Amino acid sequence: MRVRLKGLNSRRKKLADGTWKTYWYAWKGGPPVKGEYGSPEFIASYNEAAAIRLAHPSTQLQSVLQAYQGSVQFRKLAPRTKRDYVRHIEAIEKEFGDFPLKAMTAKRTRGVFMDWRDRLAERSSRQSDYAWTVLARVLSWALDRGDIDANPCEKGGRFYHGSRKAKVWSPSQEAAFLEVAPDGLRLAFLMALWTGQRQGDLLRLPWSAYDGTYIRLTQSKTGVAVVIPIARPLKTVLDRTPRQGDLILVNVDGNPWTESGFRSSWRKACIKAGVTGRTFHDLRGTAVTRLGKAGCTVPEIATITGHSLEDVHAILDANYLDRDTAMAESGIRKLERAHRKGSTKGTKIPD
Repeated sequence: MRVRLKGLNSRRKKLADGTWKTYWYAWKGGPPVKGEYGSPEFIASYNEAAAIRLAHPSTQLQSVLQAYQGSVQFRKLAPRTKRDYVRHIEAIEKEFGDFPLKAMTAKRTRGVFMDWRDRLAERSSRQSDYAWTVLARVLSWALDRGDIDANPCEKGGRFYHGSRKAKVWSPSQEAAFLEVAPDGLRLAFLMALWTGQRQGDLLRLPWSAYDGTYIRLTQSKTGVAVVIPIARPLKTVLDRTPRQGDLILVNVDGNPWTESGFRSSWRKACIKAGVTGRTFHDLRGTAVTRLGKAGCTVPEIATITGHSLEDVHAILDANYLDRDTAMAESGIRKLERAHRKGSTKGTKIPD
């Protein structure tokens, strides 16, 4: 008999005698279905479980996913982060919306969620990690509220280990972009390069945040408040930029940029300039690297860009502390001067 029951899930297990047996469940993480597959007892057991499930939607994962989107924690997220979360939450709800909350404590529940993440990773490791992070955060929120008794998605590790910390714009790439970019994008480039701020914060930055000497803003992603002294090259450009509205950065029509419109125009300018493998976000790391090469301390850099001290160290480590020839030559010159000075005073530095 061929049976088609919605949500029916199976698992094969190897028995002690070497044979394989298939166990059936009403849904992923759901109760076992009794009886032989396809038998009247099997169908009756499945229908009983399904009826209980439909009668109590508040005991399912979809209720937690929906409640989280009305929480203070969710509302405090940056607009772009909210959109990304909603996209992943919708996918999670489609896959696990009717998953029973009481099953969160079951040993095999973690395996069910990890199997789902593994399937996502076949298409994109990065998005798989993001989806897992969103689910783990929602479940952590629910656990703190007492809605569930366990979070099976804690400490799941990561598939994607790439980083853009080692991606900085070279001087030749900077020059090529600035030569062909229109005024609006050129200003955006210079603001990112001289302030080290994120794209979203710069696109929303009002003229009122600039007083001719400083730019003051609160970073939307972290809530960090930064006060950035404006270097002369950026000040010169800002002071001669016509004010076409409340925001500093506007498109060719004088209107505020949409994120998609800005990304599209930026991509076209990079293609025209022949710049590949670099993004707008890489200008943030480039700013850190330039400040480091100028002799700024890690705390000074972090104060300007809003990075944590650890992130500044990581960016510098990835980009120039062990790579920059000019700094290496400068270091050797200093050592030579110290060697000569020591020899003159009669304290010879070992060769």
